[in-house]
Amino acid sequence: MNWNLDQLEAFVTAAQTGSFTATARKLGKAQSRISTAIANLEADLGFALFDRAGKYPVLTEDGTAVLNDALSVLSQCERLQSRAFSVAASKPVQLTIAMDEAVPIENFETLYAGLALQFPNLSLTLLNGSQEDIARWIDEGRAELGFVLQDHPLPLSLERYAIVRTGQSLIVSDDHPLASFDAPTESQLIAYRQLVIRDRMGNAIGKPLSPSYWHVDSFYLISSLVMRGIGWAFVPEHVARADWYAVKTLSTQNLPYQPDFMLSAVKRRDSGWNDVLKWMLDEAQRLFREEGAR
Repeated sequence: MNWNLDQLEAFVTAAQTGSFTATARKLGKAQSRISTAIANLEADLGFALFDRAGKYPVLTEDGTAVLNDALSVLSQCERLQSRAFSVAASKPVQLTIAMDEAVPIENFETLYAGLALQFPNLSLTLLNGSQEDIARWIDEGRAELGFVLQDHPLPLSLERYAIVRTGQSLIVSDDHPLASFDAPTESQLIAYRQLVIRDRMGNAIGKPLSPSYWHVDSFYLISSLVMRGIGWAFVPEHVARADWYAVKTLSTQNLPYQPDFMLSAVKRRDSGWNDVLKWMLDEAQRLFREEGAR
């Protein structure tokens, strides 16, 4: 067979986007090249991958059957490229790290202090933003590694590496009606306005429990609004503990679920693990593991 990786990439992307036009736009190629690549792949394989009878191409039964195989081949190629990058660039001279603004900053201050000692000649750039910002910056190559707090789905080009699962706190102001309940029930919570996290691109990350809710793109702003009695909210435990917020934390023991977040590192699948990146992930996991043991 004479198929190649460009053809597989065109096929997989078309299957994911549902459009040859969208595939061309995403891969930065002319639509005619995408159509030709997929047609040549079909010729090499000996069967049709898409039914083109309608307005948009639809995977055939054979196309659906080989899609996972194509994804697996591309994933293995990305890992090979990643390994090659790791060997070629084991000691980078500059690095850009993107951080979700809601991560526990004290732990990361310790992490960066250790990084300065471990790699004194490294030139580092730190970017702060929402999880959507982090994912976009990593995907576009503007940052090599990101740290995110929420479990929002990531693009297929990115991989997530778990660091620690952290709880959420249920907070209200001292004079809010809910403050009279040490452990409110779900029916008591839904009677009042909820403040819910949302990223800057307008995508809801937190699912509202109350039918009355506001979307806000920062846990810190949410906490400030809660402090003024505007509503109640779930925020990460370390945000609720911050000294500059005079809020009351309520028990979640009477709720049907216990909300939490996963703090994760994020990087591109096709990028390598150089010495600095490996040290940062290992050190972040160690710091939070030791904190949990205390």
